[in-house]
Formats: sequence, C-alpha cells, structure tokens
Amino acid sequence: MTPPDSPFIIPASDLPDPDALNPAEADAIPDDMPEGAAMQGMFRTMSRRRSSRIGKWLWTIAGALFSLMISVAAWEYVNSLLAKYPAIGVTVLVLMALLTLALLVQIVREILAWRRLGTIDRFRTAAATALSAHDLRAAKTVSEDIQNFYFGREDLAWAAQNLGEQRDHIHDADAVIALTERTFFTPLDALARREIEAACRSVAGATALIPLALVDVMAAMSMNVRMIRRIAEVYGARSGFFGSLRLLRAVVTHLLATGLVAVGDDMIGSVAGGGAIARVSRRFGEGIINGALTARVGIAAIEVCRPLTFSALPRPGVSGMLSRALAGLFPQKAD
Repeated sequence: MTPPDSPFIIPASDLPDPDALNPAEADAIPDDMPEGAAMQGMFRTMSRRRSSRIGKWLWTIAGALFSLMISVAAWEYVNSLLAKYPAIGVTVLVLMALLTLALLVQIVREILAWRRLGTIDRFRTAAATALSAHDLRAAKTVSEDIQNFYFGREDLAWAAQNLGEQRDHIHDADAVIALTERTFFTPLDALARREIEAACRSVAGATALIPLALVDVMAAMSMNVRMIRRIAEVYGARSGFFGSLRLLRAVVTHLLATGLVAVGDDMIGSVAGGGAIARVSRRFGEGIINGALTARVGIAAIEVCRPLTFSALPRPGVSGMLSRALAGLFPQKAD
C-alpha cells in the first residue's frame, strides 16, 4: 500500500484534453425549470387584493338577506309539517334545534380560537419589550404567562415543573426568556417539524400525480390549511376553520413581502442533487418545488403560531426539512 504521506500521481494519459472541453456541452438548468405551479397558484389566490368597503357591505347585506330568507322558509316548512304530520314536524323541529346549537358551539369555538391567536401575539410583543428593556420582572411575567398558557398539557408537565424550579434562580431577562424557549419549545418545534415534513410529502406526491391544474392547486391549498391548523394546535393556538384561513393568508402575505416564494436553485439542489432539475422528470420536479414551497409556508406558520421568536433555539431550514421529508419519495439519478 502507498504510504499516507506519499504523493498521489495521476498519469497524464488519464487527464482530459483541455481543448476538447466545451463549456456549452456541460449540464445546465433548462429554461423550462419547474416553478411549483400549484403552490404559486395558491399564493396568487390567497394574496389577492382585499375587497373594498363597499364590497364588504354588499356581501354582508347579501348574507344577512339570504340567511333571513332561509330562516323564514325553514320556519314555514316546519309549521306546515306540524299542521299536517305532527310527529314528523316535531322530529324536524328537534333536528333544527340541534343544528342551531351545533352552529352556536362552532361559533364560540371560532371566537375562542381567535382570542388564543391574539394571546400568542401578545406573548411575542411582551417578550420583545422585556428583552429590549432588560426588564427581569417583565421577562419572568412573560415566562409565567406562557407556563399558565400550557397548563394542563401532559406532554409539557415535566417542562413546566422544570421551568418553575429554575426560573427563580435566574437574574437576567435574556436568560429567563431563553430558558422558557428551550424548555417549552424544544419538543413543540420537533412536533411542528414532523407536521411540515408530512405536509411536504403529501403536497409533493399529490401535485406530481394530479395532471389537472386547478385540482392540484385546490389540493395544495387544502393540505397547507390542514398543516397550518395542526401547527397552530401544536403551539396551543387551536385555530378553527376561519382562523386557519386567516393564518394561511397572513403567512402567504408575509412570504410574498419577503420574497420567499421564488424558486431558487439552492432549494432544488438539496433534493435533486446538484441543482439541475433535469435529473428528474418534469412532473416530479413540480412535486419537489411544491414540497419546498410548502416547507417555507410551514416555517412561516411556526413563526406566526409560536409564542416566542427563535432566539435560543435554531430556526428550522427548508433544505434539511425537505431532504428528510422527500427522502425516497422521488427517484434520483444514480451517480
């Protein structure tokens, strides 16, 4: 065997001829590189210009009028049944009462979900204020409020106990916030990352296999809404249906404002190997890009739903998350 310190010699005959090399023949990224049509369509749909005040009044009045007409028609229908068929009328009346009760419960849940989202926003604001002012008392108040916010969760019971034991011995505002973040959000961030990885696989697989443009946009939107809803539940927001739509729109608006919806070669290279999308088929390439954009949406959703901003813990990255999510899902070119 050759000693480790001896030089490694390559015969001149094995070297390529420099004159025979043509840079134009090297692999290049094609002009028609996939750009994640499904996710881009979702971004355009969710970021459309909001309706004017007149439009809002128009839809409000139309909704109220439609609800009134439906209520009057239902009431007349029940009265006619009670007059002709009393037993059936009573049954329909009971079912309508149960339906009304269920709607009221759902409305209350939506209101509570919006209030919890507002509470999370206040946590972030209060923590930022305490850190900027180096206010130890305010930092401990934020830490105690977050501890009370997660009171009753079995998966965080040990974390809450550990935080309470260590917080009293800390005399620095930054250290209190950092301890609170590491204690509560180390397990919660891991759960949120798993939700994002599962959504990436679903969106990538669905958009790679669905040939219809509008259908894959709707599929991507529904999967992203479900992902955001689950991420909100992980951090205790428990957003309802309308709250999830509000979060999705806020996340997409943030991504458009920061320019993170663009498709870059670095995002492709982490999965396709080297950044050349030509190594996979066009349809699989679309799935990869849609999965990467879903990962970006998920990370933005974490930042929206997380009671504390990333400071003591690292912010998750798209490349590593996407690589774990899509490992083995799409075929790659063998070396």
